[in-house]
Amino acid sequence: MNTTQDVAGSTAWRKFERLLWIAGLGLLLAYGALRLWSHQQQEAGLEQFATLRATQQAASTAPSPPAPVTAGPVGGTLLVTPEPDRTLWSAQRIRAYAVASTATAPLGVLRIPSIKLAVPIYEGTGETTLDRGAGRIAGTAQLDAAGNIGIAAHRDGFFRGLKDLRVGEEMMLQTIAGDRRYRVTKLLITSPTDVSVIAPTATPAITLVTCYPFYFVGSAPQRYIVRAEPIAP
Repeated sequence: MNTTQDVAGSTAWRKFERLLWIAGLGLLLAYGALRLWSHQQQEAGLEQFATLRATQQAASTAPSPPAPVTAGPVGGTLLVTPEPDRTLWSAQRIRAYAVASTATAPLGVLRIPSIKLAVPIYEGTGETTLDRGAGRIAGTAQLDAAGNIGIAAHRDGFFRGLKDLRVGEEMMLQTIAGDRRYRVTKLLITSPTDVSVIAPTATPAITLVTCYPFYFVGSAPQRYIVRAEPIAP
């Protein structure tokens, strides 16, 4: 009988099992912290948007002061500060800049009552932006413009509820300019290379984009698309 070997093997296995439990607990804590941070960012974005709307409404009812004269280049065009060259920056500084540069007020809020979604919408679809809410896809219509407005968010975050959305259900897009109601007209699954879904349209539309399948280990290979069109006033 190899009693000594058996005991040693049993001890090693218990240590390995303990390490697995610790690693699993660490992953759960990290995931919980990320979800908590994301929820806090969502609440902060919604509160910030509400404050902006209230300020805008108050300003629109107040007497308009004389417009200030702004110095600038010929024609009065303001000088736009270019993006800095970050080639020589440290990774830490680049991350810090990314957080600071996205810490802006949301463009609007997307609400879908049937899946209890209320998510602030920011400009762009960078990782930090999508951790805070949804993002307007570059090249698609602005939130207050006519055309096809593309909005993206993570499948395992704000847009996971899209799996329960049905054709005919309503959503609301809120901006400083006001609220507009839409009805879901189409649900489809496409490849990541199919950009036709966010192509410009002659009529107003919203296209929601997220990865698919909703539950998938690693990078999901497909895209889940929700198309919605305005509801006539």
